[in-house]
Amino acid sequence: MCRFFRLLLLLSLFAQITYASEIKSIGVPYIENYPKSVYASGNQNWSIAKDKSGIMYFGNAEGLLTFDGKYWQKYQMPNRQIVRSVATDNKGKIYTGAFGEFGYWAYTNNKLTYQSLTPLLPKGNKVSDEIWKIYVDKDRVIFQSFSRIFIYKNGKIEIIKAPSSFLFLHQVNNKYIVEVLDKGLFELAGNQLKFIPNSEKLGKQGVLSILPYKNGGFIIGTSKNGLFTFDGKDFSPLVTPANDYLKTYQLNNGVKLLNKYYAYGTILNGLIIIDENGRVVQRINKSSGLQNNTVLSIFADNEQNLWTGLDNGIDRIELNSPLYFYFDKTGQFGTVYSSIIFKDKIYLGTNQGLFYSNWSKNDELTPFNFRLIPSSQGQVWDLAIVNNELICGHNSGTFKVLGDQISWISSVSGGWTIKQLHSNPNYFIQGTYVGLSLYQNTASGLKFDGKVLGFTEPSRFIEQDNKGDIWVAHAYKGLYKLTLNSTFSKVTSVKYFDEQNGLPGNYNVNIFNLENRIVFSSDKGFYTYDELSNKFTLYDVLNKSLGSFSTSNKIISAGNKKYWFIDHGKTSLVNFSEPGKIEIDSNQFSLLDGRMVQYYENISQIGNSIYLISVDDGFVIYNNLLSQSPGKRKLPAVLIRRIEDITDKYFTISETGNGNEETEIPNSRNNIRISFALPYYRQAKLKFQYYLEGYSKDWSDWSVATQKDFTNLSSGTYKFKVRAKINDSSISEITTFEFTILRPWYLSNIAIVLYSILFVVVLIVGKKLYEAKLKRDSHKISERLKAEQDEILKQEAEVNEKQIIKLQTEKLQAELASKNRELANSAMTLVYKNELLQKLSDEITKLKDENGKKLSDDQTKKIQKVINDGMNDERDWHLFENSFNEAHESFFKKLKAQHPDLVPNDLKLCAYLRMNMSSKEMSSLLNISLRGVEIRRYRLRKKLEVPHDKNLTEFLMEL
Repeated sequence: MCRFFRLLLLLSLFAQITYASEIKSIGVPYIENYPKSVYASGNQNWSIAKDKSGIMYFGNAEGLLTFDGKYWQKYQMPNRQIVRSVATDNKGKIYTGAFGEFGYWAYTNNKLTYQSLTPLLPKGNKVSDEIWKIYVDKDRVIFQSFSRIFIYKNGKIEIIKAPSSFLFLHQVNNKYIVEVLDKGLFELAGNQLKFIPNSEKLGKQGVLSILPYKNGGFIIGTSKNGLFTFDGKDFSPLVTPANDYLKTYQLNNGVKLLNKYYAYGTILNGLIIIDENGRVVQRINKSSGLQNNTVLSIFADNEQNLWTGLDNGIDRIELNSPLYFYFDKTGQFGTVYSSIIFKDKIYLGTNQGLFYSNWSKNDELTPFNFRLIPSSQGQVWDLAIVNNELICGHNSGTFKVLGDQISWISSVSGGWTIKQLHSNPNYFIQGTYVGLSLYQNTASGLKFDGKVLGFTEPSRFIEQDNKGDIWVAHAYKGLYKLTLNSTFSKVTSVKYFDEQNGLPGNYNVNIFNLENRIVFSSDKGFYTYDELSNKFTLYDVLNKSLGSFSTSNKIISAGNKKYWFIDHGKTSLVNFSEPGKIEIDSNQFSLLDGRMVQYYENISQIGNSIYLISVDDGFVIYNNLLSQSPGKRKLPAVLIRRIEDITDKYFTISETGNGNEETEIPNSRNNIRISFALPYYRQAKLKFQYYLEGYSKDWSDWSVATQKDFTNLSSGTYKFKVRAKINDSSISEITTFEFTILRPWYLSNIAIVLYSILFVVVLIVGKKLYEAKLKRDSHKISERLKAEQDEILKQEAEVNEKQIIKLQTEKLQAELASKNRELANSAMTLVYKNELLQKLSDEITKLKDENGKKLSDDQTKKIQKVINDGMNDERDWHLFENSFNEAHESFFKKLKAQHPDLVPNDLKLCAYLRMNMSSKEMSSLLNISLRGVEIRRYRLRKKLEVPHDKNLTEFLMEL
């Protein structure tokens, strides 16, 4: 039993793999265009190869092109020749051939450089034409031109000349077969050419493709005679409709796909894909997505990509893609608003009308020929299958579609959407420009029962809830809940909802049925309605599970608990089949972003796992069984593609971080940029995460960025680690790139040795200097002690001297005070003398004779003269002056020096003023009146130029 289940599991897995390896005939696989403006090189691309790391190489008109999924790089040949052929080995070498030149490219000093092999040619030989084919065969490499075959092995080249001109050398089933013009096919066995009998049946028009076929045979493509098969003995024409195509448009090359398909490129009309039986599976040309109809080279990689090198550009065709496209390149039918398949026909509802074409159920390649159904001109909004009838909602009304004809049902304009009533499945409600229309299912088909009365608002979205009420969403006004009568012909109750009921606003609120529950979409997320509170609340459980798709503006049922969520142009398929878990698949639909008609997105299910998706200029077929998860395959490693110095100008340090050579960066150039890429070429969401060991603390956040700048790196060894994630699920292995920031010159090994020597020298010199310093310091200490002792003695002498000076000063001050007292006493004596003499003079004037009469002047004159002489006696002044000079040394000298115009009386007044005498005392000493004293004081101020605010006595005392 266990073996049975294992066998069943293996058979099931094999069946899935087999089915997943199918190429569908409906539409065209996704084609990614790489125009000349993207890869920035020549128009023509003559050869294609892929190396073990996943890097693509293209032989281009301007040289060798490389592509890693993100970055393009061009390398020119020595003489700028066209690269006609390219091949890779498992040692990292890329072989190229051109006119008069062949060799290989390899990384030297971390940069891809070219090494010519032509110097190895035997003496007297040279390459005089183009190298068209290169094959790596174990330890030898075969180069083929139209005149010779060159075999490179163990550093030597052997030449095989043609009996006549060669056409092309082909590798098939470990054999090498070449056509010799006008003679037939020859097998290259070792270094010998062996004729293949009966090959003349192929004609003389040229064998351009030889590929493996059934039972070890070959399938051979010729330029003008179509396809042949070879069973090892004889050649037979392959009966296939492709022959006429290949003969007409001139087969140019071929490649085997997915072990059972064959793709042939032509000169005039793109390429054609057939299966082993000759059935045409695909025709792909410029009208279906190629940039150019001339296929110069073709290559199938190990990721189910078909690469085509064109006469102008490079294209990648994603084989086995879950999405197949049909685009209206000529504008035949306009913008598609709705599409559906019904009774072997595909219908497109567009802004120009209803178009139809035949549809094959058997996955046969049937070219579409869309034609307009008569009388359907105008805007088509909706196509729906109702009880095995195709109903078309049109700007002008609603009609049935009968093959290539239409039959009007209703003239109510604007048939937006039609829904079956849960409460009575025989009735259908349609939303129109002017409210609701009612339809009834009858024996003769769908019948219009009239408009639903009581409601006339435009009804873009409608749903019926479990209670039977009809919800209508208005694009700008908000929501309505309608209650209908028992016959559904009239609205009996209308309830309007807006912000007051908990809605985020009136705009862009839509209604959808999600797992038998009415939900309301908005720009803030999904809401639900609570009947008891009459309020809308956020559907948090759903919103959190949907993530960024919680703001979806449309939900379309995909069957089997799956739904399409469309968020303003972005599409995801959400699976609710597992309770409590929601699976969201959005990455593989990124190709559809922005390509559907916004707010009128349409996806219809046309099979158990096949969906028809309307896009603005055509339609897309999605086959869920062909959807592949990259997590089931081993992902390629992330490639370190370029390390650049960005310190002050851009300079390439290395073109690869995956080589074996050590990368060392000068300390002065410690600002670098690391670019990286994942050589994964199918459509997917790629994110990267990096970590610089020795610099960063943790891994970075996931990001789509493919380069990172690091600035001011300190010296040391770093490890840059990077990994990729595809579609937010599968994570690649970590790629590590190690590099070293060198120490600055002053920390280099030589500098450290010099520093060590200098340090020893410094120690020796320092020791001697220290010893000398000790001697000097000892001497200085002795001198300092002696100086300190001298200083102490000096200070003591100064103290004693100051004490003596102080005593002398005190003595002088005492003497001065004594002299001042004597001077004062002397002055007072003079004053007293003068006052006494004045009194005597006054009394003499009062004397009378015996007769009582005053004495005559003659009688007193002599006495008055004696008194006056006594009062004006200069000896008293000289005595006073000498005493004053002793007390106030050099006062008169300073005064005379500063004011030479002073007279003796002025000097006397100055002396009296300095002694702070009163005016009365001065008048007595000067023998003048008090008024005279004041006058003299005034005159003295002017002579001395004493300021007005300065006291004269203070001025004299400060001299």
